[in-house]
Amino acid sequence: MHGNESAPAGSSGAARYHRDLARRNREALLGAARRLFLDLGYDGTSLAKVAAEAGVSRATLFKQFPTKAELFSAMVTTSWAIEDEQAPPVPGDPVAALTTLGTRYADLLTRPGMADLFRIVIAELPRFPELGRTHFDLGKMPFFDSVRDHLLAEQHAGTLQFEDADLVTTQFLGMIANYVLWPRMLLLDWDPDAASVARAVEEAALTVHARHAVPEESRSASPR
Repeated sequence: MHGNESAPAGSSGAARYHRDLARRNREALLGAARRLFLDLGYDGTSLAKVAAEAGVSRATLFKQFPTKAELFSAMVTTSWAIEDEQAPPVPGDPVAALTTLGTRYADLLTRPGMADLFRIVIAELPRFPELGRTHFDLGKMPFFDSVRDHLLAEQHAGTLQFEDADLVTTQFLGMIANYVLWPRMLLLDWDPDAASVARAVEEAALTVHARHAVPEESRSASPR
């Protein structure tokens, strides 16, 4: 158990040790909480089960997360974490750029357990209405913003033309989510392979381009 480790001598070493220990305990608790909440649901998961699964004491758990609601909220928040901030694509080739952005979105939506996370958040919305906003803000909005910003950059570059960037972004991400995520919510055997997902993303990018591309001969006259 994490609590059995001994601290190094010296005040600075001890402080660093306790910070590292608290971080490791938190990571262990959130990992255990994710496994149990997704397997057993909110009501079926107790704090005692989470502490045992994480290999920490109940006192350590309560110090980090005084209530099950706080632990659940933290678990949902960390499930959407993106490890590395990726650079936005350069305007000029809308299909390639949208395919890159769409692939990043599809990769997130097809993470192991993501459909289960959606199911449990939807099921617990009456109990935790704020989690719906958290789920949306941390999950979809970063990708929504990146796609909308790129569409506007393409419009400024004269390669695409549209009236409502928010609507085009919603349509693009919706085409991807409607293939890689939402069928999983109802069909437990829905599991398209990587090539099929890649094709769905590329088709979404091609659809946006076919609808909104500015013809080559008209680009010099397009507003920038």
